[in-house]
Amino acid sequence: MINKDFLSTAEVAQILGVSRVTIFKKIKEGKIKATRIGRNFAIAKNDLSELISTGLQNSDKEEIEKAVSKTVTEYGETLKLLGRE
Repeated sequence: MINKDFLSTAEVAQILGVSRVTIFKKIKEGKIKATRIGRNFAIAKNDLSELISTGLQNSDKEEIEKAVSKTVTEYGETLKLLGRE
């Protein structure tokens, strides 16, 4: 990675292992500090360690668990049938 002070949303998403959409949502919610540059956002490299330590990925895991739970509740029987094939 090139030595620079700011990272793009795509770079941060790749580093954290989440989607760019997740990064945009977290910026909108105020959970990620970002600077708007034209139509794009830039995240200070110094803030990246804070993002990692605050558990950004843990909150995403909670969202995934909710989605899986909802899917199992709504489509449980179908999933069981598919599992037999």
